[in-house]
Amino acid sequence: ARPGPFRAGELALAEVRRKHNATVKMMCRLAAGSVLTSHGGVLPHRDIIGQLPGQVMRTSAGARLLLRRPSLEEYVLLMPRGPTIAYPKDISAMLMMIDIHPGDTVLETGSGSGAMSLFLSRAVGPKGRVISYEIREDHHNLAKKNYRHWRAAWEIGHKEEWPDNVDFILKDISTAAADMKSRTLDAIVLDMLNPQLALPVVHSSLKQGGVCAVYLANITQVIDLLDKIRTCKLPFVCEKIIEVTHRNWLVLPVPYIAKPSYWQDAHSAFLTKLRKFRPLIS
Repeated sequence: ARPGPFRAGELALAEVRRKHNATVKMMCRLAAGSVLTSHGGVLPHRDIIGQLPGQVMRTSAGARLLLRRPSLEEYVLLMPRGPTIAYPKDISAMLMMIDIHPGDTVLETGSGSGAMSLFLSRAVGPKGRVISYEIREDHHNLAKKNYRHWRAAWEIGHKEEWPDNVDFILKDISTAAADMKSRTLDAIVLDMLNPQLALPVVHSSLKQGGVCAVYLANITQVIDLLDKIRTCKLPFVCEKIIEVTHRNWLVLPVPYIAKPSYWQDAHSAFLTKLRKFRPLIS
């Protein structure tokens, strides 16, 4: 991050400590005439602009707020949503599955609210490319808006630009066979209701040995996916099916008491890792 102060137009994150060591986070885009409103009072944006991140400030009612720039994880959790997002805990596992590098080309189906698109954008870097298909126009527009807002705020608060490397395409991936003929993909991420409809279209563009990571809400969808691969004899082997769980803990101050948090991350998805192989020629 730029070692300078907050500037108008960038994003600021305010943290309020509550009882039981809980933290409430609020995100805002700084504008000279606006105010940050919380349960503990208000804080004019003009008082934040010019301050260095990490500054503790008081609201009109005396509540203490820690001000800083949001991480990408915090942005995707607090940004406007249409459909449910892929949560950062699952996104990080999927990034490890597909093992992409700067300069790679990745296909995403199901832009949703744009959470996965942003993480993929960072992973492939300025020389890479993310092609994101979405069938619903409202989701397509929201994903583009969230992506643009993050890029705009990033460029104000950082020395380097965030790469403009995501192509958002409003189209049903199952009808995009002609598009895929001209593509060579290093990895694929499927976040859609019926990913088995996309695999016959996209598998030929994926490089040999490449990975397709699939995000599904329930295990019956996973079974349907694997059955489609078997019956259609698609060149994929299922390497793993996982859930990602985090157990949050509280460490309360003197006398120190450690115990599981009152709030735990529930099940969010099943992550399936498919590897493309080349069948033996008899």
